[in-house]
Amino acid sequence: MPDAAARGSDAQLDRAFLALADPVRRGLIARLSRGPATVNELAEPFAITKQAVSKHIHVLEAAGLITRSRDGARRPCHLAPAALEELTAWIDSYRLVAEAQFRRLDTLLAAMDPEPRKEAGQ
Repeated sequence: MPDAAARGSDAQLDRAFLALADPVRRGLIARLSRGPATVNELAEPFAITKQAVSKHIHVLEAAGLITRSRDGARRPCHLAPAALEELTAWIDSYRLVAEAQFRRLDTLLAAMDPEPRKEAGQ
C-alpha cells in the first residue's frame, strides 16, 4: 500500500493532468510560458467570457500549476515551474524506460538481420 506522501503526490499529478485535459487551460499555460498575465490579458485570444477564463485559472491554481500575485491593483498569474517540473519528471521516467526497451529491441533485430539495412536518407 502506498504511503501518504506517494498518495499525495499521485493526487497532485491527477489534479494537474485533469487540469491540462482542457484545451483552454493548455492555452493559458502556453500563454503564461511567455510571462505573467492578468485575467484580461489571458482572456483576449479566447471566445469565452472573462468569468469562464477565471474559472479555468482557478482550476489551474487548485492543481498547483499556476500562482497569482498582487502588483498594486493587478493580480497577475504566473506559471509554477516546480509543478511543471514534477509533471515532466513523471513523464520522463516512463519515456526513459520505453526508450531503453526500444534500444534493446533494435539491438536484437540488428543481430537477427544478416544484412544491415540502410538508414533513411542514406
